[in-house]
Amino acid sequence: MIMIIFSKQVSLYVLKKHYKIIRKVYLSKEIDKKLFSQFARLNVEIIKLDNKKAQAMARGGNHQGILLEIDDIELPNEISKDSKFIVVLDKVTDIGNIGSIIRSSLSLGVDEVVISGVRGTSVEGIIRTSMGAFFDIKVSLIENSDSLINYLGQNKFMCYGADSKGNDTKGLLKKDTKALFVGNEHDGLSGKILRKMDEVLSINMQNDFDSLNVACATSILIDRLNRVG
Repeated sequence: MIMIIFSKQVSLYVLKKHYKIIRKVYLSKEIDKKLFSQFARLNVEIIKLDNKKAQAMARGGNHQGILLEIDDIELPNEISKDSKFIVVLDKVTDIGNIGSIIRSSLSLGVDEVVISGVRGTSVEGIIRTSMGAFFDIKVSLIENSDSLINYLGQNKFMCYGADSKGNDTKGLLKKDTKALFVGNEHDGLSGKILRKMDEVLSINMQNDFDSLNVACATSILIDRLNRVG
């Protein structure tokens, strides 16, 4: 099985940091000679194709003239035993938000991002919207949120849930292993999930404004949890 990833920024990131996963290079327009030489040094097939074919391979996405073929990637269905700080996306399905949270998680020192409460997701889409950050952080898919929470509790993780009616992060004690649960844009975390959290957190809003994108809110909470203690 193969996978096609695309866009210039993602392609450059993979070329720079993960070139060994590239199996073929597809170009639908002329690129910088220096960049072409970098692809040529990989000793993989470079295929030139017209834009119509490139659009079909990218399924209508903005490929920017560069597409890479890599081996298919299947997300693991269990948490890495080395992860100490985990962000759990419960029923978050928007690929843009998932990619943005993965970027923030990598930048802010999270060990693993878990996509939970859904049966599947588009790995190709996540690679693209994370700008390649997907390749440098653990990402897993665990369908059953209840079993995930039980596992985390058994392994002494402190579980924090994000909710507008939660508490401020001030006064929290530092925990060596922790998991931050965030819900989808429309409904947030369910009452069932929130009741199983050790602590429910919120962001104190100012200027009578009480709506943050889930990706933005998650980044703020990650940073604040990192500053605890």
